[in-house]
Amino acid sequence: MRRRRWADRETGRERGSASVWTAVAVTALCAVFLGLLAMSQAVLARHRAGGAADLAALAAADHALLGQEAACGFARRVAEAQRAAVVGCLVTGEIAEVAAEAGAGPYTVRVRSRAGPASAAGARADAAPLGGAVGRWS
Repeated sequence: MRRRRWADRETGRERGSASVWTAVAVTALCAVFLGLLAMSQAVLARHRAGGAADLAALAAADHALLGQEAACGFARRVAEAQRAAVVGCLVTGEIAEVAAEAGAGPYTVRVRSRAGPASAAGARADAAPLGGAVGRWS
């Protein structure tokens, strides 16, 4: 009786199916990776805009006594250093409200932040956002 090697055996319809399954698995892993990459870009944009808005609001509130133009100028410089742009700035008394916009990949996110003394912030907790429009940002 002659001994057959593995490569000589008749494999039937299963021949080459490992290549197909490998290609399907690699394609699925690439799709998952692309989804995670897109999600991480959106999270990066959100964090960048949030940090820039917070820091710009603090800068504007710190310079609020110099007037709105000067305070918003400081806010713009701080936001630009964070790779973001100030799209709205309002200084009322010692309270500064700033909206910053940042992007990462195809995503652009806008975040608002308010800063000022703790005693003044509580007095305006029920006040309308920038521009006086409730629930809408312009």
